[in-house]
Amino acid sequence: MRTIVLLFTLLVLHTASAGQDHRISRAERDAFPAYRDSVRRAFRLNGIDQPPSYSVRTAAEWEEIDALVIAWTGFPDILREIVRGAQTECRVLIVCTDSTIVKNNLQSNGVPLTNIEYVVAPFNTIWCRDYGPWNVYDERNDSLYLIDWIYNRPRPKDDTVNTSLERYTSLPMYRTITTPWDLVHTGGNFMVDGMGTAFSSKLILDENPTHTEAEIDTILKRFMGINRYVLMDKLPYDQIHHIDMHLKLLDEETLLVGEYPPGIADGPQIEQNLAYVLSNYASPWGDPYRVVRIPMPPDAMGVYPNTGGDYRTYTNAVFVNRTVLLPFYDTQYDTTALRIWQEAMPGHRIVGIDCNDIIPSLGAIHCITKEIASRDPLYIAHQRIRDQPAGGSGYAVDAIIRHRSGIASATVWYRTDTLQPWLAVTMNLTNPSNNTWSCTIPAQASGSLVGYYIEATSNSGKQSTRPLPAPDAYWSFNVGVVTNLVATQSSPGFTLFPNPASGICLFGTELAVTETVLIRTIDLTGRVVDEQTVLIPPGPAYWQLPIDGLPSGIYTVLAEWSSGSQARKLMINR
Repeated sequence: MRTIVLLFTLLVLHTASAGQDHRISRAERDAFPAYRDSVRRAFRLNGIDQPPSYSVRTAAEWEEIDALVIAWTGFPDILREIVRGAQTECRVLIVCTDSTIVKNNLQSNGVPLTNIEYVVAPFNTIWCRDYGPWNVYDERNDSLYLIDWIYNRPRPKDDTVNTSLERYTSLPMYRTITTPWDLVHTGGNFMVDGMGTAFSSKLILDENPTHTEAEIDTILKRFMGINRYVLMDKLPYDQIHHIDMHLKLLDEETLLVGEYPPGIADGPQIEQNLAYVLSNYASPWGDPYRVVRIPMPPDAMGVYPNTGGDYRTYTNAVFVNRTVLLPFYDTQYDTTALRIWQEAMPGHRIVGIDCNDIIPSLGAIHCITKEIASRDPLYIAHQRIRDQPAGGSGYAVDAIIRHRSGIASATVWYRTDTLQPWLAVTMNLTNPSNNTWSCTIPAQASGSLVGYYIEATSNSGKQSTRPLPAPDAYWSFNVGVVTNLVATQSSPGFTLFPNPASGICLFGTELAVTETVLIRTIDLTGRVVDEQTVLIPPGPAYWQLPIDGLPSGIYTVLAEWSSGSQARKLMINR
């Protein structure tokens, strides 16, 4: 009875003070310790409160999903467009208190009532990313189960949504509620790569004062298979301290990072955090992370968060299989963000959704959505091939490929000409202990740009590709140098990403000291079509090449440092 009274009291407190705000109020913060204890008691009989006894893996967001979850309240125009954008990719589970109201809103605005299911259940707020379940696979057979943390806000009805989803989906639910496994956490402050690495801000240390960092690592290892937990300093102007407001993993090797003008708002701390990550961590395969930068725009009045402006972000997007739902705010900024996303995730459908109404509450699309992963995953993980020197006998392709029924066949498809058909190379199982499949793409002429993707079929007949939208999406790498210009041994080198490009191309390098770099873009006739001198600071750095006005074709990008020069081929494909 005392627990029920406490829950009711906190519910009233929340309803009166928090509303739809993403922030935790002072009253909620004060009430949380007692609430946390009540949750431990209330949910003890629900779900499984001990960690699995076997190896587990938390799914990455870009993996196949069966359903997307939203909670219908507060911002129906935004929620409706999420449904419209997602329903062709997967089921949409709408948590609501009255399905008739939802259906009427969708129908009156031209949204078909297809691939939509209604989970009628109580809840407090729209922020289901934070309180919703996590997807974890039992690595013995890739069976799916859900994880429920202690939500870091005393919002009792939100805390019961996972119980409703557990019943609706009939998926097992593990809960981190019992000492020593109790963990307070939020979904917006947790990014995973599907291979055992996770990223968060140090907010999680504040949320769990009774646990050491090592104890938190152990909980995430046992329940979620996290072997490497990367914690970054909190941002001073991000009031909720959730990393999805400025960071997103695009794949196992690529970080999308928000970027402010120099010295503005959270820009300095973001740059420090990025430098920390790049200096201390590598991708799961040991290579440096690729970094794509995307602007953090001002609000409608041109104001940034450090002077009271909205915390506009383009990283707060969500993957829905072959589609990305992207927050939009203002055409002058949205256009650039859309191009960056299109270049970073080629072949994906990018759907922009106006988030001006919700962003003052410190959240956007990622914050109000949650995935239910595939119950029948065909898993493919691959370290993409980087640019290759001329010559050699071919280019090795290795991938981890598995399915509970086993893999019947795997194929790498490649081509060097977008007007020609894809060519197939059969993969073979080379390491059964870790499900590694391998093959070799034949050697290509110097100057070639090789595109490729992986396709696999399970013994049960399920087919999948990586990237997921292939062949519309594929990886690519350059072979050899493009011109007779050869990089000197002391030259630091650079990368072009994405390549091929259509609207946006990033010039990336890592210098030991600040350098003045001359960057020329040269067409096939030898004409310099763009030239700029850039002061590049030490460490990983990225510069946007102005290619908007260039027609489709093959170009050479030549960079000159004080220590030498290097040239790379760039393909522009409109």
